[in-house]
Amino acid sequence: QVQLVESGGGLVQPGGSLRLSCAVSESVFSFNELAWYRQVPGNPRELVGSFPRWGSRKYSDSVQGRFTISRDVAKNTVDLQMISLKAEDTGIYYCNGERTMPSGSKEEYWGQGTQVTVSS
Repeated sequence: QVQLVESGGGLVQPGGSLRLSCAVSESVFSFNELAWYRQVPGNPRELVGSFPRWGSRKYSDSVQGRFTISRDVAKNTVDLQMISLKAEDTGIYYCNGERTMPSGSKEEYWGQGTQVTVSS
């Protein structure tokens, strides 16, 4: 059973920083891609940043230059460093992983989410 467990959320003032971490129960290399999403009540879940097994990291326009996604192979984690936080960054942040199974089908996994609140 693949598990993704997020940590690091909390309350931060505008302009502040926060680092989220996602602990993955299997090797990060077993995933085609690991990513962070966020969701605000009433809105669909949106992609924040992604880290493919091969290739370049990608970010949404709204966080480009402020957020950095990184991967720690030794610890099996994928982290999201957030700086210059804005009120509109508030939401529940979810870790996501996609794998290709031996059958060729793809499976997707989600963490339980961690709340980030940016407010003075």
